[in-house]
Amino acid sequence: MPTPTVHDDFEDLRVDLHDRVAVLTLDRPDHLNAFSGAMGRSLTTALRAADTDDSIRVVILTGAGRAFCAGADFSGGSGVFGAPTKDTFSSDPLDDFHPWDVRKPVIAAINGHAVGLGLTMTLQCDIRIVADDAKLGIVQTRRGILPDLHSHWTLPRIVGHARATELLLTGRMFRGNDALEWGLATEALPAEQVLPRALELAHEIATHTAPISVGASKRLLWMHAPPPDRVNDLERDIHLHLMGTADSREGVMAYMEKRDPQWSLTMSEDWPAWLDDTP
Repeated sequence: MPTPTVHDDFEDLRVDLHDRVAVLTLDRPDHLNAFSGAMGRSLTTALRAADTDDSIRVVILTGAGRAFCAGADFSGGSGVFGAPTKDTFSSDPLDDFHPWDVRKPVIAAINGHAVGLGLTMTLQCDIRIVADDAKLGIVQTRRGILPDLHSHWTLPRIVGHARATELLLTGRMFRGNDALEWGLATEALPAEQVLPRALELAHEIATHTAPISVGASKRLLWMHAPPPDRVNDLERDIHLHLMGTADSREGVMAYMEKRDPQWSLTMSEDWPAWLDDTP
């Protein structure tokens, strides 16, 4: 089977390329982009492809139509949460490859309502920009199940333990402006401005930041709380990997010459592979 690329067609997911940015659009607008098994498989495959494609610098995840993702597909009625077996069920349908595994920034452009796993999947992204009037909620406790997609780990990291506890245990809905206030999102904008702003930020990253520098910084940010001395050791080792390279020289010269940098290091050739084995 050939290796999938971000240029392939995917089921329940649309992929568009904007210069060095891959826009992954959840594409079931008639169902408010309710999550399907096909969508999960497509999203995982597209994320993996974006990680290895040197022409892609940033990934944006958004939704088609007026919603981002309404969560689980309830078209099956009360059987939607029927009893599965341990061998066939995962509480994280992206567990083969996550947004945090992509060595490029992943921006969630939450253009509308994001409910249940429609919101918890965005917690695996690096940056969230949200529609100010979007209805949001991690509502699984109100459906007789449990918040998913590692949300008991991701949400406290983002908003703190007290706020995460309140949101996870009550399952209450809130608005995009609340997400901004609590630090769950970095910007809250009118819905029609969310994707354009995400693209603007993505192109800023693609132009002005070095690929390996960003990828390594992201990897450190998503580690499981290593102690300060360990972080210092990793920062030192990554500096040693980067200093003296063409990109470290180019970053300085572009700044001094007041021009956009022309980066030459790539993930496929210059990534510090030892970092992948660091817990």
